[in-house]
Amino acid sequence: MATVVVTAEKNALLDAIFASTTYWALSTTTPAADGTNVTEPSGNGYTRVTVAAGDMSAAASGAIDNAAIVAFPEATGSWGTVTYILVYDVASGGTPRYAISLTASKTISSGETPRFAISAFDLSVT
Repeated sequence: MATVVVTAEKNALLDAIFASTTYWALSTTTPAADGTNVTEPSGNGYTRVTVAAGDMSAAASGAIDNAAIVAFPEATGSWGTVTYILVYDVASGGTPRYAISLTASKTISSGETPRFAISAFDLSVT
């Protein structure tokens, strides 16, 4: 027997997750499905960024996206080659709620400020 989550439930779940502040991180490794194998940059000005509830759209059709630019601080040294964005519900530590693959990896060097445009991330429940 297959289980199907209806769109209204997907929307309610996403709206509940993003009704609170979330903390977005970068990873230079491919996270595993259980949230392990995450390698965040360390030092050189790196920190997770806060994304407030108002910075997300309302969920529709089982998906939600960022309604504001997601901007990390300026790198003061190399952060390595970033391949994923992670969404946490805590400012440090924890297990990611979402792992979002970048369409292209990005090497972050000193002086760069990683920024992601409005609607750059489309998070969904399947």
